[in-house]
Amino acid sequence: MEFTMGGRLEVHITPDDVGKRVSVRTIATQGEGTARFTDTVGVLTSWAGGVLSITRRNGEMIRHEEATVVAGKTVPAAPARRRGTPAAGVAELVAVAGRGWPGVETERIGDWRLNAAAGWTARANSAYRVGPGAPEVDRIREWYAARGLPARLQVTTGAGDSDELLDAALERAGWRAEKSALLRVAPLAPLADRQPDPRVQVHRELSGTWLAGYPRHREAPDTVREVLTGGPSVWFATVPGAAVARCVVDGRWAGFAAVEVGAAHRRRGLATALMAELARTALAEGASAAYLQVETGNSAARAVYDRLGFTDHHHYHYRTAP
Repeated sequence: MEFTMGGRLEVHITPDDVGKRVSVRTIATQGEGTARFTDTVGVLTSWAGGVLSITRRNGEMIRHEEATVVAGKTVPAAPARRRGTPAAGVAELVAVAGRGWPGVETERIGDWRLNAAAGWTARANSAYRVGPGAPEVDRIREWYAARGLPARLQVTTGAGDSDELLDAALERAGWRAEKSALLRVAPLAPLADRQPDPRVQVHRELSGTWLAGYPRHREAPDTVREVLTGGPSVWFATVPGAAVARCVVDGRWAGFAAVEVGAAHRRRGLATALMAELARTALAEGASAAYLQVETGNSAARAVYDRLGFTDHHHYHYRTAP
């Protein structure tokens, strides 16, 4: 990363650059005749009181004392998209993913869509952005309090139109960050480019056989059924007694979720087979792009999805009211 002009380190950012993506070099340690530097790339979310706050792509917030900054510059708003990766903005994908895993109750307050599902999963019990406006936090708190739930907002980071400034404001207001995850995308056709697998059954109905392969249904059976069957066009795939998966088709998007393979049946290609059959079904409905959501720390699932051609689109996490 080049910061020098004529051999000198230069600082080319100011507090007026808050909201822009920047690259900053700071002195980490300094000894006799040597200096160690740290580079930070992310969105400059505040510069006040002699402290710079920078939010990295994964949502991590880094603070640097102004006196330690030896170089800085603005950089392009987001990394270049890999050739073949579906083109989409954060707003489109947040809305599609929200429809694909809906709450049992839902209501729009301002530019945010609120979901509640008796507390089962953060996705079905949080609010997500559906417009440019800031969340009306008092009304959102009241709505969730009436349902015995904490107010929770989904905030995005790491893309050109994500929520770094909102995230920083919520942190200052005491909203707790939790449950870091990734939304990943891929072209749909390559997922289906495999021989049909006779082990896999694809069906519209959420059957008892499917639920038997999804252990989480025992947490709240009635609520789980309502959430899983919600969405524009829902499909379920099953390898009876071994594995299950779910797909929601919404326009050009096919969203994959609830991919579960029993412990005794892993490393047999069942997850790939399930997703291939669902991808074939989604293609027949006119979809052309795929997305899924995976927790940041789930390295095993991420490795599988890497092999299937999925790449990171943006990060997101939740902010829960104090």
